[in-house]
Amino acid sequence: MATYRMGQAAELLGVSTDTLRRWADAGRLATTRTASGRRVVDGVALAELARTSAAEPEAGAIVSASARNRFTGIVTRVVKDTVMAQVELQAGPHRVVALLSREAADELALAPGVLAVAVIKATNVVVEVPARP
Repeated sequence: MATYRMGQAAELLGVSTDTLRRWADAGRLATTRTASGRRVVDGVALAELARTSAAEPEAGAIVSASARNRFTGIVTRVVKDTVMAQVELQAGPHRVVALLSREAADELALAPGVLAVAVIKATNVVVEVPARP
């Protein structure tokens, strides 16, 4: 299974490296050390932490921004049937759900803990700006 350096894992979760280290020291996230002594995080454990700690952003937190079309994140869940697959990706505070063929999911070896990029191409994009106080 994939492992991630602390900096990579922190970026995927949308937190600082220091925050991730504190979480690991507190037992919230298991880490191991490489032969050279670097701390790394197991991809499956990182995916579970991303899934359980994801929170809906507050409506008032949005200021004047539009999301980009590429979201690098970690796969948190894959549900497959005989034809289709549902893939969930956590990219910082953003949860992206994609439906694709099972064949494509298998070819990409998508599973919890795998690093992936969601590329979003839409003909209808809604951009919102909340009321200013």
